[in-house]
Order: sequence, then C-alpha cells, then structure tokens
Amino acid sequence: MMIDSEEALRIILENRIDFGTEPVPLSDAIGRILAEDLLADRPLPPFDRVCMDGIAIPHDSFANGQRHFEVEKIGAAGQPQQTLNDSSKCIEVMTGAVLPKGTDTVIRYEDLKPKDEGFEVMIQAKPKANIHFQGEDLAKGGLLIPKGQRIKAIDINLLASVGKDEVEVKRLPKVAVISSGDELVEVNEVPEAHQIRRSNVHMILARLKELGIRGQDFHITDDREDIAATFERISADFDVLMMSGGVSKGAFDFIPAVLDELGFIKLFHGVQQRPGKPIWTGRKGNAMVFAFPGNPVSTLACFHQYVMPWLNACMGHDTEHRMKVQLRNEVLFKPDLTYFAQAKISFNEEGTCEAEVIHGHGSGDLKNPSSMDGFIVLPRGKETYSAGEVYDFIPFYPLFP
Repeated sequence: MMIDSEEALRIILENRIDFGTEPVPLSDAIGRILAEDLLADRPLPPFDRVCMDGIAIPHDSFANGQRHFEVEKIGAAGQPQQTLNDSSKCIEVMTGAVLPKGTDTVIRYEDLKPKDEGFEVMIQAKPKANIHFQGEDLAKGGLLIPKGQRIKAIDINLLASVGKDEVEVKRLPKVAVISSGDELVEVNEVPEAHQIRRSNVHMILARLKELGIRGQDFHITDDREDIAATFERISADFDVLMMSGGVSKGAFDFIPAVLDELGFIKLFHGVQQRPGKPIWTGRKGNAMVFAFPGNPVSTLACFHQYVMPWLNACMGHDTEHRMKVQLRNEVLFKPDLTYFAQAKISFNEEGTCEAEVIHGHGSGDLKNPSSMDGFIVLPRGKETYSAGEVYDFIPFYPLFP
C-alpha cells in the first residue's frame, strides 16, 4: 500500500540513527556538525582593547579643559599593559593594545594634531571612545556556538580563539552506494546497444561529497543469490545502504524480497509521488536502507526528499532542506500524486524568489535536471497549480554557499 510523501518523510525522520561522535583536528572541522557546546574559555575580548591607533588619555583631564597631551610612552599590541603615571600626559597606543592603566579614552590620530612632543586634540572627545571593553562580546563560560550547528569557515576563527585545536563533532555515517542491473556497465566502457553506463551512483556519491560524506560504490547483477550475498556483506560494514534500481514490480526486481529475507524491517514500499513512486525504505538494527527506483530523476527526487533531511536529523542538525518559492508559471498535473517538478529559480523585481517549472521527458531524462536548480514540491489534492502560489522548493545543490 502506497503512502503519502509527507507520511513517508515522517516515518524516515522517526528512524534517525545516532552515529556517535569523534574528535577531528581544527583543520578538518569545516562543514562538520559540532557535537559539543563551544564555550568561551575567557572573556571576549580578554582585556580592554584599543580599537584605533592614537593616544590614550584620562577623560577627566580633557573635561577639565586640557587639549595638549605630551607623550609619556608608547603601548603596542602584544605588550603587557602599560600605566600612565602623569594624568596630564598620554600614552601613544596601537590597535589591539591593552588599554593602559590610568586612561579611559582613546583618540585616533585622524583627530589629533602633532605639537610639542605630543598631540593637540582637535575634536570634542567623548569618554570611553574607541575601546572594546573586556567581556563586552561574551563573558567567560558564555556560549559561542551551540552543538548541532554546522561549522562554517567563519566559525574556525572562534574555535581557534578558544584553543580548540581538536573539535568534537558528529561522526559521519559510512555509506554504501549500490547500483543494480545487468544493463549497466562502467563509465570507462563502451556500452552495447542494449546497455547504459552507471551514472546514478556517481550522482549520489557526488551529492554526498558536497555534504562532506564519502561513500563507497558497489554493483550487483540481477541475480538473487548475488544480491543476497552482497547485501549481507555490505550491511555488516556500513551504516547506510543506498541503492538505485531493482525495487519496482519487474520480474528481476528482487531487492525488496531479498531485504526481507535478510531481516530488514520494511518501513514502507511505494509513495504517492512522481517521480520516485516505487521507493523502498527499511532498517535492520542501526543499518538503514534507501532503495530508489533506477531512473535518474527518481533517484534524485528520493535522495533530496528523504535522505537529505534524514542525514541532517541523524547528525542533530535541524536545518530545513527546503525553502519557500513562488510558482512562476501555471502547472497542470492530473494524477493524485505529489509532484516533484523540476524548476529554475530567479528573483523578480520585487525580490521575490520564483520557480519556473520546465518539464523534462520523464524520469529517465538525464539532460533536463542538469540545467535546473531543484524541485518545486506540488502537493496532492489538486490538478491546477497557479502562477503566484507559494510552495516548497528543494535545491539540488547549495544555492547560497
């Protein structure tokens, strides 16, 4: 019995698996999911920090009418804190230096005039100007980055600033990507008239790589014993098995029956959607199986609709894999199925993100998806989807890297 696509997604998300955590060097942390709260090991900034090159003075002297300040000494970044001994003088300071004791205001060079071994203040100086005060950004022990966040390049700065040369992150799953079918040959082979090259597995592997996950590919023939032996061997070594082909109703579609025999619990087989209707999903212990239909657009739709959010959920990362867009052109679709329509996105003059549906030639069309940005999800229950209506959009790739 087929189920609705949203029900299928709910079931999959309920079957998330915790792959554990692992430490990685700071240099390898980019793109990984943080498995610990990142806390400040000291106040940020750690001291009253000078923000501009100039002079540091006690503002009371300025408020009392003094405008000329003789330089007592110089304070540079990286030096221990200096002390102003004479409140009628100043300390020349550089950006990043510790604010000298006895001073509370920094006046930048642009607002000074050199004069008589010192400087004359040319502006109405404000107290506490040009100082980044200790703990102003965050107190010691404060939360810098919460666990569950994907580490971005800009976050490496924070990790380094608190001494994290090694970071605890969510362990990535070991993924096997399996193609099936006697009609498939390797990429470097010249196919016979009745054959095609293996391509779906390479598409999945590439998409996984974009997510920072390295998969390993396998191939099985349309032989029941070969399928059973391969699955039994692979499932012992991998957390996730993704396969393309062999799950429909054909005479050689053995995969669902073999998985059942091997003790995999079927979560569902068949979803009311197009493309990708015959998808089979199941689980055995902590091994998850996603068996996609063999047509490339079907595989693409199932991967993005189900596997992407499942992986995020397993990693404790709650980022939504969809975005809202406005349909640019009317779409007619009569079957009572959720339609994953291939579309290009653009922004209109008002800044609204629009998706234009451009139909390919069915789920076997390899060419059309390469010029599209993703799927606009047109839900069941209607036949006419009007321009201007808002729907979910699932991108094929990071649209805003």
